[in-house]
Amino acid sequence: MAQLPTEPFLRLSHVNVARGETIVLHDINLTVNAGEHIAILGPNGCGKSTLIKTITCECYPLAQPETEVRIFGRSRWDLTELKKRLGVVSPEPPGRHTLTTTGRDAVLTGFFSSSTLWPNLTVTDEMCARTDEILALIDAEPLRDTLIGHMSAGQQRRIMIGRALVASSQMLLLDEPSNALDLAAQAELRNLLRRLAQQGTGILLITHHVSDIIPEIDRILMMRDGRIVADGPRSQLLTEQRLGDLFHTEVRLTERDGFQHAW
Repeated sequence: MAQLPTEPFLRLSHVNVARGETIVLHDINLTVNAGEHIAILGPNGCGKSTLIKTITCECYPLAQPETEVRIFGRSRWDLTELKKRLGVVSPEPPGRHTLTTTGRDAVLTGFFSSSTLWPNLTVTDEMCARTDEILALIDAEPLRDTLIGHMSAGQQRRIMIGRALVASSQMLLLDEPSNALDLAAQAELRNLLRRLAQQGTGILLITHHVSDIIPEIDRILMMRDGRIVADGPRSQLLTEQRLGDLFHTEVRLTERDGFQHAW
């Protein structure tokens, strides 16, 4: 018997988004299947972060007849429920309450979309078991009892990825994940993302650093001026000519161990 096609993780049709009086996303059409590994590449201010906020329903498109937004097959979501299905890692540092939370408890907060484990939240044995699995998966067991505020930026980012994964590992959305990380922490982050991708976690990576694009990412979206200007295989889009046109500068590429580096 033929297998029925599954609903895509994301479908955006004719989406326009305004921030204040300015339209910052123009006629976005995008379909992302569950388990895909995609990088969204573009210069600062091109609309990449607004696109992520649209996917997570922090920004809403202009109401137009042809506009459609469907996430996991649904057009309407309770935001708390959606956050449990979407693992989002932002470039902002953890908030004040999270800084005084241990690594293990910070991962547990992913079940509640909260900044810390408030007294009214009920943590089950199943949640604890899942959290311990995630700590092992992201190689963060030594950080379980360390306060977030006492961790390095790279360690904090690792815990935030665990937090994003704990309730559901279906799709991981990363917005400029290597920001504020030193070279060693960047390498650790990329190795972690490679392992997660190889184990079946979908990845949607937003970046303007070509070296952030792990070898497992095989689809590239390019954005400029609030529009998707290219969508295709990395072999066709990660070229000196394409990148030069996107960033309006001369680009040279080298490759090492499946990673490409631009200068």
